[in-house]
Amino acid sequence: MSGKLSGKVAIVTGGAGGFGKGIAEKFKQEGAEVIIADFVEEAGQKTASELKCEFQKCNVTSRQDWEALLKFADEKFGKIDCVINNAGTTYRNKPTNDVMDEDFDKCFAVNVKAIYYSTNVLVPYMQKQGTGGSFVSIASTAGIRPRPGLTWYNASKAAVINATNTMAVEFAKDNIRFNSVCPVVALGTGLTDLFLGKPENEKTFIATVPLGRGSTPKDIANVCSFLCSSDAEFLTGTNIPVDGGRCV
Repeated sequence: MSGKLSGKVAIVTGGAGGFGKGIAEKFKQEGAEVIIADFVEEAGQKTASELKCEFQKCNVTSRQDWEALLKFADEKFGKIDCVINNAGTTYRNKPTNDVMDEDFDKCFAVNVKAIYYSTNVLVPYMQKQGTGGSFVSIASTAGIRPRPGLTWYNASKAAVINATNTMAVEFAKDNIRFNSVCPVVALGTGLTDLFLGKPENEKTFIATVPLGRGSTPKDIANVCSFLCSSDAEFLTGTNIPVDGGRCV
């Protein structure tokens, strides 16, 4: 590997598995120190041990947990350079009129409020550091090309993209960059069946992706690694669809 993240300290939320694990693995390969933040302690500890990362139990919908995560990172490494807001959730694909309050609340708490907490807690620390930083939020193609059945999930991811672009402008003076990544559905992850509604919809969905497959953790990790590296030092406020042409 190139070592393009050598010397950087990165936080990856939802890092125990799926995209998060792929991102953590790539960042380690590129020389970063990585803190996996996940609310599933056993899985998080296992992944951290496997990848030689640090682990901090964190419910991303809790301000107190974000403050504890900041304290851990500061005491362990003395700085934070990169934050990957990867943790996310959805509800099962269904008609909008069937969505329950708890479906809506969970989507906006995990997908949006968690990013509010991450920036509200960590940006002042980065400003005080004075060396800039990079936030990458994992949004979704659903936020730019929504389809029926996941209305409020789609809306939560659109909010992620919009907030990311707003903060990119606001914190440019501090050289803190904000970008988002929009994966298409990843097959075989814990949320796949929820997105597609039922397994037999997989073939139909993949037929709508010009490159003929779903996204993988490696696909997303490669883009996140690039966005946090000096190769992307002049990129902020970008939203990159990693979707095999799905949104064209």
